[in-house]
Amino acid sequence: MEESPSSQTLAISRKVRNALEQASWIRRMFEEGMRLKALYGPEGVYDLSLGNPVLEPPPEFHRLLLQVAQNPPLGLHRYMPNAGFPESRAAVADYLRRRTGLPFTFEDVVMTCGAGGALNVALKAILDPGDEVLVLAPYFPEYPFYIDNHGGVARIVPTDASFQPDPERIFHALTPRTRALILNSPNNPTGVVYTPQALEGVAEALRRGEARFGRPIYLLSDEPYSHLVYNGGKAPSPLPFYPRTIVVTSFSKDLSLAGERIGYLAVHPFCPSKGEVVDACIFANRVLGFVNAPALMQFLVRFLLDTPVALEWYQRRRDRLYTALVEMGYRVVKPGGAFYLFPRSPIPDDIAFVQRLQRERVLVVPGSGFGAPAHFRIAYCVEERVIEGALEGLRRVAREVGLG
Repeated sequence: MEESPSSQTLAISRKVRNALEQASWIRRMFEEGMRLKALYGPEGVYDLSLGNPVLEPPPEFHRLLLQVAQNPPLGLHRYMPNAGFPESRAAVADYLRRRTGLPFTFEDVVMTCGAGGALNVALKAILDPGDEVLVLAPYFPEYPFYIDNHGGVARIVPTDASFQPDPERIFHALTPRTRALILNSPNNPTGVVYTPQALEGVAEALRRGEARFGRPIYLLSDEPYSHLVYNGGKAPSPLPFYPRTIVVTSFSKDLSLAGERIGYLAVHPFCPSKGEVVDACIFANRVLGFVNAPALMQFLVRFLLDTPVALEWYQRRRDRLYTALVEMGYRVVKPGGAFYLFPRSPIPDDIAFVQRLQRERVLVVPGSGFGAPAHFRIAYCVEERVIEGALEGLRRVAREVGLG
């Protein structure tokens, strides 16, 4: 017997029902890709919608995995402290010391279920209901949901024309309820790497906000793409500029371990009340149901922290796409890192433009899903044949709308 409409409305929470209606455009494009691939076959669809690297993990990972599988340490798969194996936390702390010059110790590090898990842990630890978190647009679409998970309110702040943070906009967006700002550099969806000058300006804006409102404001630095920086560059860290920083990151992108859900958070060694903050994060890691990060992956990644990333693999794709798009007449900021481009839509309605590309069997994500309408996102962590096929469709649509 079918349910009546009134009983259907009670099947799930109204809050989740509303969230599903606003659900991530990335997920919608994934579902559209499945539909098109069923119709035309995988080779006939050019899917640039997902940040899901097809590049396999490095050989070092496979060698270590085989070695551990054949000679597992005693107790590897048992529970460990909720913060993770002390040896893994110590390895991460040593890596951060070398990278930043700051005196990280294992006590500053919590191993987590990816960067998404780390962000939820940090937000759970610092937010009271009604607290506000500033999010820079364009942004990763899950941020507002993560903030809402813990009773917070997302406040969206536009970046400048080059997608760099605007310190004055940030300062004027601060209120007595502001508790944190999320930064993501290299950025998803733009690929932009934030400059040291921009990060220094952000830090100063937050310091002014703390002085004005008399409460701590945290900087949550989401860094899963920090190793994916091109032309010999590096992604500047906010750590030298702002001690109330919590780094959250994962090995999903640089080591192509997205499905393994392994990452960490690290609290600045000089963060005021650091011990209380770390203890709150460890507690949150447990009560959110993560309990601890996956044991096998924790064990492995501590030996892979300095493993080189296949930058040339990504940079070749970035250069091919960027050059071709500019030649076609698309307007796009050249990304300095990550594996995304974020061109302007050649027509004002980015959703209509993305739907037009679907008729060419090219899948991209509308900028509206990232808080930046009139753009679209391309993820180039794909095979070269997908890029070449997509460029043909992008070229045909460019001609149709009069670009070039």
